[in-house]
Amino acid sequence: MRTKHVSKLATATLLALGLVPTTYAGAKLDITEDSYISLGAGMRTTAAITEDGAPSGDSNSTDFNVDNIRLYLSGQLMPAVKFTFNTEKIDGDIDVLDAIVQYEPMAEFNIWAGRMLTPADRIEMNGPFYALTWNQYTVPLYPSDQGGEAGRIGRDDGITVWGTLDKFQYAVGIFDGLEGGANQDDSVLFATRVAYNFWNMEGNPAYYTSSTYYGAAGDVLTVGLSAQFQEDGAGIAGDAEDFSGYAVDLLMEKVLEGGGVVTLEGEYKDFEADLSDAARAAPDCFCLFDGDSYFATAAYLFAEPVGIGKVQPYVRYTSNNPNDGDDSDLTEVGVNYVIKGHNLRLNANFTTGDANASGYAAADDVDTFTLGVQFQI
Repeated sequence: MRTKHVSKLATATLLALGLVPTTYAGAKLDITEDSYISLGAGMRTTAAITEDGAPSGDSNSTDFNVDNIRLYLSGQLMPAVKFTFNTEKIDGDIDVLDAIVQYEPMAEFNIWAGRMLTPADRIEMNGPFYALTWNQYTVPLYPSDQGGEAGRIGRDDGITVWGTLDKFQYAVGIFDGLEGGANQDDSVLFATRVAYNFWNMEGNPAYYTSSTYYGAAGDVLTVGLSAQFQEDGAGIAGDAEDFSGYAVDLLMEKVLEGGGVVTLEGEYKDFEADLSDAARAAPDCFCLFDGDSYFATAAYLFAEPVGIGKVQPYVRYTSNNPNDGDDSDLTEVGVNYVIKGHNLRLNANFTTGDANASGYAAADDVDTFTLGVQFQI
């Protein structure tokens, strides 16, 4: 899934941010025969119009936002000993996203330590830059994607062992998870992801993923299973519950005879965090979703370019069904204008509904039209 290969690690760097590049450039500085540093960058920006979203509640809101701005730095000290250091805009400041020491002796067995993505479902392993749709975070997310008390932006401090055995991939990690609050015994978070590639092997370093390869990977059919568990991982001090969750995800991408590409993606997720009403009402509650959810996406990439890019329309439906709240759903209809894979694409989409990453309906159903630009180098 690369047309320009700077280095295996340079690619892995981008992946560590939630990636899997189709084309990656960037700069590489050789220090010695065995050591080097690679540098890259990425940005996503949007303009959105939301029905009745203005403070008055009677007018449409118009919002311009830089959603992501990242610097990618990676390197190698010697064969099998590497590092990744990436930054992101977090709460308005540029902060550490990833900081990983990587020991990679063989395809079957590797160890990463530091701050990294916790093994999870495909959409969280994609990160925002390697999604098929523009708004993929509309189902409940694992604890490290819940605002900072158990990690941030899918990342947490810990250790992950990962590898590839033929067409089977695995990643198993231990992380801090929720610290303090409900977790008074300082229990750790266990996280794992396994996947099997029935057709072509997805060309992603480590355990990262992508939800489309725009046909560059050929025919893809992969089923993944992720799971996480933390004792006393939800609630408040004195009124805690264990958190457990699992997700089954599927990606199928088929290159047709005429050059068009059909992509189908889906996921079912089940979380258990059976909190009391008192805990959920507490202002300091680390309240996780309790229930199940799913989404399904279909896309078609036209074979013939239009100008300098290709057109990929898609549709996605999300349904969240909490055990102790109202159901929510969201439909997204959009189109990607793919100029240079995941490195340069434009997007236009329309969403209607109330589903979001918490799993609960946070507001009334709203309609939003968004234009997005994504750039990486």
